[in-house]
Amino acid sequence: MPTTNEPLRREWTRFRRPGRLIALVVAALAVVSLGLLYAFGNHASCDGPCPADPTGPDGSLVNDQFAFAHRELGEHGTLTVRMTSMTGTITYPPPNHDQILPGLVPWAKAGIIIKDGVRPGSSYAALMLTGAHGVRMQYDYHHDIAGRAGGVSPESPRWLRLTRSGDTVTGYESADGERWTKVGTARLPGLGKAARVGLFAASPGDLTLQPVGFGGGVKEQVRFTQASGVFDKVALEGAAAGGWTTDTLGEMNRTDWEKYHQPSGAVEKDGTITVTGVGDIGPAGAEDGARPVESTLGGLPLALLVVLVVAVRFATSGGPGAPGTRRVLAARAAVVGAVTFATGLLAVAVVVPAGVSVLKGNGITVLSVPAPTGARVVLGTAAALALAAVLAFALGTLLRRARYAVPLALLAVWVPYAVTSFPLIADASAQWLLRLTPAAGFAAQQTLVEHPQVLAHYAPSAGYFPLPWWAGLTVLCAYTALLLWLAARRLTPTPAPTPSTVSGGRM
Repeated sequence: MPTTNEPLRREWTRFRRPGRLIALVVAALAVVSLGLLYAFGNHASCDGPCPADPTGPDGSLVNDQFAFAHRELGEHGTLTVRMTSMTGTITYPPPNHDQILPGLVPWAKAGIIIKDGVRPGSSYAALMLTGAHGVRMQYDYHHDIAGRAGGVSPESPRWLRLTRSGDTVTGYESADGERWTKVGTARLPGLGKAARVGLFAASPGDLTLQPVGFGGGVKEQVRFTQASGVFDKVALEGAAAGGWTTDTLGEMNRTDWEKYHQPSGAVEKDGTITVTGVGDIGPAGAEDGARPVESTLGGLPLALLVVLVVAVRFATSGGPGAPGTRRVLAARAAVVGAVTFATGLLAVAVVVPAGVSVLKGNGITVLSVPAPTGARVVLGTAAALALAAVLAFALGTLLRRARYAVPLALLAVWVPYAVTSFPLIADASAQWLLRLTPAAGFAAQQTLVEHPQVLAHYAPSAGYFPLPWWAGLTVLCAYTALLLWLAARRLTPTPAPTPSTVSGGRM
């Protein structure tokens, strides 16, 4: 009597022909070699040793660059200011850097802040006015609380207040300095007994999108910006005696604009303090030049192309059981999925840690991820490859002709994945392709996170899938299951056991 594992052994024997095994080795080598080639080809260029990237209280990479007029604050105290103006400048990149535009980028910010010292990446809570998002309270780089909308002018000033009580900081806003509205509360564990409190200004680069070619794709361009906030009626309780100290956290006053037109820093005159700054306070991402771990997977499209063709050819190859019964179909699908998963797992598990190590050794900033996320990238990418291979196998079984099934498999999986990896089509079209096609499953590789308080090009060509990883894999699983079901309906059902007979008579 045949055993349960006999169909699997038989199909594995049929699968392991030299041509198929060589093709899968080529797929794995493509992932590893192209990923390492990318890593070795990227180097940081700094005047001298590259400065260390700041990390926030949770260990993640952050931006912490702003102009700061500050004083020492004890464990209990309050800073109240009236803000009468917020203006900004946007300059064109070279060679047109002498052309300027007045205005503020949406997340330019100026306001008041309590910070655990002036070390980049230290804990903080800030209450601010922004370029286009009204009053916000932000703390520890990842947290953002909305206040009242609107801007500021001498005729319509905004009052801001931060109160510290131990490690708790509370923000308030007012239109007249009399009636106050609470914006939010932040708890900053470990906030030092002597923190710094003061006024700040920062302005991230202006992100513009430039058309590329004729397919609707775009590429990012960032222009230098600067923001200034004007404050008066400054009232400080609980601070040490002395005057204001001016610092610029991060690199500032190196651009031609700052050198020859408007330096960043703080100026106090007749009770009014003007703070002018560049940069940002918030989470760092790919838009800041950091590389995600999945940037080492540049060879994945080539590997996907290979496994799709191999899977279809296996489904349409001749021999006993082709097209066969449903039991044979299940055994073949299991073999295709298992072999592809093992191939992808080996390749991704090698190239991701090796590529990240090379990038870091070359001075490139790599966005760190928790260990579970790193494991998900490796396992999820291998699973997406395996599911795509099973989907292609099901198409081959359903259509029974490689010349039909191969183009259809490529059109359904490879083309959407490949064209959305580059700025070849409009962002909206790319997002819909990665929502509606089986290529959505490759969201399993993404580690980039969208931050509402950070303006960036959140598009597939920049590494952002429109679906979370689990939803993308669900879409791919649904397509694979549907095609396997349709393929099974075309095959002969597995025959039921018949009564045994004895030679020369009946039992």
